[in-house]
Amino acid sequence: MAKSKSLFDFFYSSLLSEKIREKSEVIIISAAIISFIVHLLLVVLANLKLIQLNDHSGLFSNPVAAIYTPFSLILIYEVYLLVYYLPKSTTIYIGKQYEIITLIVIRRLFKDLANLEFTADWFKTTHDLQFTYDLIATVILFSLIYLFYRLNAPKEKAASKENHLAQEIVKFIRMKNIIAMSLIPVFFILAIYGLTRWIHGSFFSIGQMVSSIKDVNAVFFNEFFTVLILTDVLLLLISFLYTDRFSKVIRNSGFIISTILIKMSFGTEGLLNTILVVVAVIFGVMILFIHNQFEKTEGN
Repeated sequence: MAKSKSLFDFFYSSLLSEKIREKSEVIIISAAIISFIVHLLLVVLANLKLIQLNDHSGLFSNPVAAIYTPFSLILIYEVYLLVYYLPKSTTIYIGKQYEIITLIVIRRLFKDLANLEFTADWFKTTHDLQFTYDLIATVILFSLIYLFYRLNAPKEKAASKENHLAQEIVKFIRMKNIIAMSLIPVFFILAIYGLTRWIHGSFFSIGQMVSSIKDVNAVFFNEFFTVLILTDVLLLLISFLYTDRFSKVIRNSGFIISTILIKMSFGTEGLLNTILVVVAVIFGVMILFIHNQFEKTEGN
Protein backbone atom coordinates (compact mmCIF):
# COMPACT_ATOMS: atom_id res chain seq x y z
CA MET A 1 0.00 0.00 0.00
CA ALA A 2 2.81 2.40 0.91
CA LYS A 3 4.65 1.52 -2.30
CA SER A 4 1.52 2.19 -4.34
CA LYS A 5 1.06 5.58 -2.65
CA SER A 6 4.71 6.56 -3.24
CA LEU A 7 4.40 5.59 -6.91
CA PHE A 8 1.25 7.68 -7.22
CA ASP A 9 2.96 10.66 -5.55
CA PHE A 10 5.95 10.32 -7.89
CA PHE A 11 3.84 10.42 -11.06
CA TYR A 12 1.67 13.19 -9.67
CA SER A 13 4.67 15.39 -8.84
CA SER A 14 6.12 14.63 -12.28
CA LEU A 15 2.98 15.47 -14.25
CA LEU A 16 0.41 17.51 -12.34
CA SER A 17 2.14 19.41 -9.55
CA GLU A 18 2.11 23.20 -9.30
CA LYS A 19 5.86 23.27 -9.95
CA ILE A 20 5.46 21.34 -13.22
CA ARG A 21 2.60 23.64 -14.27
CA GLU A 22 4.80 26.71 -13.79
CA LYS A 23 7.69 25.14 -15.69
CA SER A 24 5.36 24.13 -18.52
CA GLU A 25 4.09 27.69 -18.78
CA VAL A 26 7.60 29.09 -19.18
CA ILE A 27 8.52 26.44 -21.77
CA ILE A 28 5.36 26.98 -23.83
CA ILE A 29 5.68 30.78 -23.85
CA SER A 30 9.33 30.53 -24.91
CA ALA A 31 8.46 28.02 -27.63
CA ALA A 32 5.57 30.23 -28.81
CA ILE A 33 7.88 33.23 -29.25
CA ILE A 34 10.48 31.17 -31.13
CA SER A 35 7.87 29.49 -33.35
CA PHE A 36 6.35 32.86 -34.24
CA ILE A 37 9.73 34.17 -35.38
CA VAL A 38 10.48 31.00 -37.36
CA HIS A 39 7.06 31.00 -39.03
CA LEU A 40 7.38 34.68 -39.90
CA LEU A 41 10.81 34.03 -41.40
CA LEU A 42 9.41 31.19 -43.54
CA VAL A 43 6.62 33.47 -44.80
CA VAL A 44 9.15 36.15 -45.79
CA LEU A 45 11.42 33.64 -47.54
CA ALA A 46 8.46 32.13 -49.38
CA ASN A 47 7.20 35.54 -50.53
CA LEU A 48 10.71 36.44 -51.75
CA LYS A 49 10.78 33.14 -53.71
CA LEU A 50 13.91 32.07 -51.85
CA ILE A 51 12.22 28.83 -50.79
CA GLN A 52 9.29 26.86 -52.20
CA LEU A 53 6.57 25.43 -49.97
CA ASN A 54 3.54 23.35 -50.91
CA ASP A 55 1.31 25.70 -48.96
CA HIS A 56 -2.02 23.85 -49.21
CA SER A 57 -3.04 25.20 -45.79
CA GLY A 58 -2.46 28.85 -46.71
CA LEU A 59 -0.34 29.45 -43.60
CA PHE A 60 2.70 30.77 -45.46
CA SER A 61 1.13 33.30 -47.81
CA ASN A 62 0.73 36.23 -45.43
CA PRO A 63 2.77 37.45 -42.39
CA VAL A 64 -0.45 37.72 -40.35
CA ALA A 65 -0.87 33.94 -40.63
CA ALA A 66 2.34 33.55 -38.58
CA ILE A 67 0.30 34.35 -35.47
CA TYR A 68 -1.41 30.99 -35.99
CA THR A 69 1.64 29.01 -34.83
CA PRO A 70 2.18 30.54 -31.35
CA PHE A 71 -1.57 30.29 -30.75
CA SER A 72 -1.33 26.58 -31.50
CA LEU A 73 1.27 26.21 -28.76
CA ILE A 74 -0.83 28.22 -26.34
CA LEU A 75 -3.65 25.79 -27.10
CA ILE A 76 -1.35 22.91 -26.17
CA TYR A 77 -0.77 24.58 -22.79
CA GLU A 78 -4.54 25.01 -22.37
CA VAL A 79 -4.91 21.28 -22.98
CA TYR A 80 -2.42 20.64 -20.18
CA LEU A 81 -4.30 23.04 -17.88
CA LEU A 82 -7.52 21.18 -18.63
CA VAL A 83 -5.93 17.93 -17.44
CA TYR A 84 -4.33 19.77 -14.50
CA TYR A 85 -7.70 21.05 -13.24
CA LEU A 86 -9.64 17.82 -13.89
CA PRO A 87 -9.01 16.41 -10.35
CA LYS A 88 -9.42 19.81 -8.70
CA SER A 89 -12.75 21.07 -10.04
CA THR A 90 -15.24 19.64 -12.53
CA THR A 91 -16.57 23.06 -13.48
CA ILE A 92 -13.12 24.58 -14.05
CA TYR A 93 -12.25 21.48 -16.10
CA ILE A 94 -15.32 22.14 -18.27
CA GLY A 95 -14.48 25.85 -18.36
CA LYS A 96 -11.08 24.96 -19.81
CA GLN A 97 -12.84 23.06 -22.60
CA TYR A 98 -14.74 26.25 -23.41
CA GLU A 99 -11.52 28.27 -23.31
CA ILE A 100 -9.91 25.82 -25.74
CA ILE A 101 -12.73 25.99 -28.31
CA THR A 102 -12.74 29.80 -28.02
CA LEU A 103 -8.98 29.92 -28.66
CA ILE A 104 -9.50 27.64 -31.67
CA VAL A 105 -12.02 30.16 -33.04
CA ILE A 106 -9.58 33.03 -32.39
CA ARG A 107 -6.76 31.08 -34.02
CA ARG A 108 -8.99 30.58 -37.05
CA LEU A 109 -9.55 34.35 -37.15
CA PHE A 110 -5.82 34.95 -37.54
CA LYS A 111 -5.67 32.38 -40.35
CA ASP A 112 -8.68 33.90 -42.12
CA LEU A 113 -7.22 37.40 -41.84
CA ALA A 114 -4.70 36.36 -44.48
CA ASN A 115 -7.52 35.41 -46.88
CA LEU A 116 -9.85 38.39 -46.46
CA GLU A 117 -11.15 40.00 -49.62
CA PHE A 118 -12.15 43.61 -49.11
CA THR A 119 -14.84 43.93 -51.77
CA ALA A 120 -18.39 45.22 -52.00
CA ASP A 121 -19.56 41.58 -51.95
CA TRP A 122 -18.35 40.98 -48.38
CA PHE A 123 -21.37 38.86 -47.44
CA LYS A 124 -21.03 36.71 -50.55
CA THR A 125 -17.40 35.67 -49.99
CA THR A 126 -16.87 32.49 -47.97
CA HIS A 127 -13.72 33.60 -46.12
CA ASP A 128 -15.20 37.01 -45.31
CA LEU A 129 -18.42 35.46 -44.01
CA GLN A 130 -16.53 32.98 -41.81
CA PHE A 131 -14.42 35.83 -40.45
CA THR A 132 -17.60 37.75 -39.56
CA TYR A 133 -19.15 34.71 -37.88
CA ASP A 134 -16.01 34.11 -35.83
CA LEU A 135 -15.73 37.74 -34.75
CA ILE A 136 -19.26 37.69 -33.36
CA ALA A 137 -18.78 34.21 -31.87
CA THR A 138 -15.60 35.26 -30.06
CA VAL A 139 -17.39 38.10 -28.23
CA ILE A 140 -20.31 35.81 -27.32
CA LEU A 141 -18.04 32.95 -26.17
CA PHE A 142 -15.85 35.26 -24.08
CA SER A 143 -18.95 36.65 -22.36
CA LEU A 144 -20.35 33.16 -21.75
CA ILE A 145 -17.08 31.91 -20.25
CA TYR A 146 -17.03 34.94 -17.92
CA LEU A 147 -20.59 34.11 -16.86
CA PHE A 148 -19.70 30.43 -16.42
CA TYR A 149 -16.87 31.23 -14.00
CA ARG A 150 -19.03 33.77 -12.17
CA LEU A 151 -21.64 31.08 -11.62
CA ASN A 152 -18.92 28.75 -10.32
CA ALA A 153 -17.19 31.31 -8.05
CA PRO A 154 -19.43 31.06 -4.95
CA LYS A 155 -19.15 27.27 -4.88
CA GLU A 156 -15.35 27.39 -5.23
CA LYS A 157 -15.06 29.85 -2.34
CA ALA A 158 -17.27 27.69 -0.15
CA ALA A 159 -15.26 24.58 -0.98
CA SER A 160 -11.96 26.31 -0.13
CA LYS A 161 -13.22 27.00 3.41
CA GLU A 162 -13.91 23.36 4.16
CA ASN A 163 -11.21 21.79 6.33
CA HIS A 164 -12.39 18.23 6.02
CA LEU A 165 -13.41 16.12 3.04
CA ALA A 166 -15.55 13.02 3.29
CA GLN A 167 -13.63 9.81 2.68
CA GLU A 168 -15.74 9.14 -0.43
CA ILE A 169 -14.81 12.48 -1.96
CA VAL A 170 -11.11 11.87 -1.24
CA LYS A 171 -11.34 8.55 -3.10
CA PHE A 172 -13.13 10.21 -6.03
CA ILE A 173 -10.47 12.94 -6.27
CA ARG A 174 -7.74 10.30 -6.20
CA MET A 175 -9.49 8.45 -9.03
CA LYS A 176 -9.68 11.68 -11.04
CA ASN A 177 -5.96 12.21 -10.43
CA ILE A 178 -5.23 8.77 -11.87
CA ILE A 179 -7.40 9.51 -14.93
CA ALA A 180 -5.71 12.90 -15.40
CA MET A 181 -2.23 11.34 -15.28
CA SER A 182 -3.35 8.74 -17.84
CA LEU A 183 -4.63 11.44 -20.18
CA ILE A 184 -1.29 13.24 -20.47
CA PRO A 185 0.51 10.50 -22.48
CA VAL A 186 -2.67 9.88 -24.51
CA PHE A 187 -2.90 13.54 -25.55
CA PHE A 188 0.84 13.66 -26.22
CA ILE A 189 0.59 10.70 -28.61
CA LEU A 190 -2.47 12.23 -30.30
CA ALA A 191 -0.63 15.55 -30.73
CA ILE A 192 2.43 13.90 -32.31
CA TYR A 193 0.23 11.80 -34.60
CA GLY A 194 -1.91 14.78 -35.66
CA LEU A 195 1.09 17.03 -36.30
CA THR A 196 2.97 14.35 -38.26
CA ARG A 197 -0.09 13.57 -40.37
CA TRP A 198 -0.74 17.25 -41.11
CA ILE A 199 2.90 17.98 -42.06
CA HIS A 200 3.01 14.96 -44.36
CA GLY A 201 -0.32 15.78 -45.96
CA SER A 202 0.42 19.49 -46.36
CA PHE A 203 3.97 19.39 -47.67
CA PHE A 204 4.76 15.90 -48.94
CA SER A 205 1.49 14.56 -50.31
CA ILE A 206 -1.20 15.51 -52.80
CA GLY A 207 -4.76 14.60 -53.61
CA GLN A 208 -7.05 12.79 -51.20
CA MET A 209 -4.82 13.09 -48.13
CA VAL A 210 -4.62 16.88 -48.51
CA SER A 211 -8.36 17.28 -48.93
CA SER A 212 -9.08 14.99 -45.99
CA ILE A 213 -7.10 17.16 -43.57
CA LYS A 214 -7.57 20.53 -45.24
CA ASP A 215 -9.12 21.98 -42.07
CA VAL A 216 -6.00 22.56 -40.03
CA ASN A 217 -8.14 23.73 -37.09
CA ALA A 218 -9.42 20.17 -36.67
CA VAL A 219 -5.93 18.65 -36.45
CA PHE A 220 -5.60 16.93 -33.04
CA PHE A 221 -8.69 18.61 -31.58
CA ASN A 222 -11.20 16.36 -33.33
CA GLU A 223 -9.65 13.31 -31.63
CA PHE A 224 -9.00 15.36 -28.47
CA PHE A 225 -12.69 16.07 -27.88
CA THR A 226 -13.54 12.44 -28.64
CA VAL A 227 -11.24 11.41 -25.78
CA LEU A 228 -12.80 14.10 -23.56
CA ILE A 229 -16.29 12.72 -24.20
CA LEU A 230 -15.16 9.22 -23.23
CA THR A 231 -13.40 10.63 -20.16
CA ASP A 232 -16.47 12.61 -19.10
CA VAL A 233 -18.68 9.53 -19.43
CA LEU A 234 -16.20 7.51 -17.37
CA LEU A 235 -16.15 10.20 -14.66
CA LEU A 236 -19.95 10.28 -14.65
CA LEU A 237 -20.13 6.52 -14.14
CA ILE A 238 -17.49 6.60 -11.39
CA SER A 239 -19.31 9.46 -9.66
CA PHE A 240 -22.31 7.15 -9.12
CA LEU A 241 -20.14 5.27 -6.61
CA TYR A 242 -19.85 8.38 -4.45
CA THR A 243 -23.05 10.37 -4.97
CA ASP A 244 -26.59 9.81 -6.22
CA ARG A 245 -27.67 13.46 -5.98
CA PHE A 246 -29.95 14.27 -8.90
CA SER A 247 -28.50 17.77 -9.42
CA LYS A 248 -24.93 16.47 -9.74
CA VAL A 249 -25.93 13.70 -12.15
CA ILE A 250 -27.84 16.11 -14.41
CA ARG A 251 -25.05 18.70 -14.26
CA ASN A 252 -22.37 16.21 -15.25
CA SER A 253 -24.61 14.70 -17.94
CA GLY A 254 -25.29 18.17 -19.32
CA PHE A 255 -21.57 18.90 -19.48
CA ILE A 256 -21.10 15.71 -21.53
CA ILE A 257 -23.76 16.88 -23.99
CA SER A 258 -21.99 20.25 -24.22
CA THR A 259 -18.69 18.51 -25.04
CA ILE A 260 -20.42 16.34 -27.67
CA LEU A 261 -21.80 19.47 -29.38
CA ILE A 262 -18.29 20.95 -29.49
CA LYS A 263 -16.98 17.70 -30.97
CA MET A 264 -19.76 17.76 -33.61
CA SER A 265 -18.69 21.26 -34.68
CA PHE A 266 -15.44 19.87 -36.13
CA GLY A 267 -17.45 17.96 -38.72
CA THR A 268 -19.19 21.10 -39.98
CA GLU A 269 -18.21 24.31 -41.74
CA GLY A 270 -19.35 27.90 -41.99
CA LEU A 271 -22.24 29.24 -39.97
CA LEU A 272 -23.31 25.80 -38.68
CA ASN A 273 -19.85 25.28 -37.16
CA THR A 274 -20.05 28.60 -35.31
CA ILE A 275 -23.63 27.99 -34.14
CA LEU A 276 -22.77 24.55 -32.73
CA VAL A 277 -19.85 25.97 -30.73
CA VAL A 278 -21.89 28.85 -29.30
CA VAL A 279 -24.89 26.61 -28.52
CA ALA A 280 -22.57 24.11 -26.75
CA VAL A 281 -21.26 26.78 -24.39
CA ILE A 282 -24.71 28.34 -23.86
CA PHE A 283 -26.02 24.89 -22.92
CA GLY A 284 -23.17 24.40 -20.42
CA VAL A 285 -23.79 27.81 -18.80
CA MET A 286 -27.54 27.13 -18.53
CA ILE A 287 -26.91 23.70 -16.98
CA LEU A 288 -24.58 25.22 -14.35
CA PHE A 289 -27.06 28.03 -13.60
CA ILE A 290 -29.97 25.62 -13.10
CA HIS A 291 -27.74 23.29 -11.04
CA ASN A 292 -26.82 26.17 -8.71
CA GLN A 293 -30.48 27.11 -8.25
CA PHE A 294 -31.33 23.47 -7.56
CA GLU A 295 -28.56 23.29 -4.94
CA LYS A 296 -29.95 26.39 -3.20
CA THR A 297 -33.40 24.77 -3.13
CA GLU A 298 -31.99 21.58 -1.63
CA GLY A 299 -30.08 23.66 0.93
CA ASN A 300 -33.30 25.27 2.08
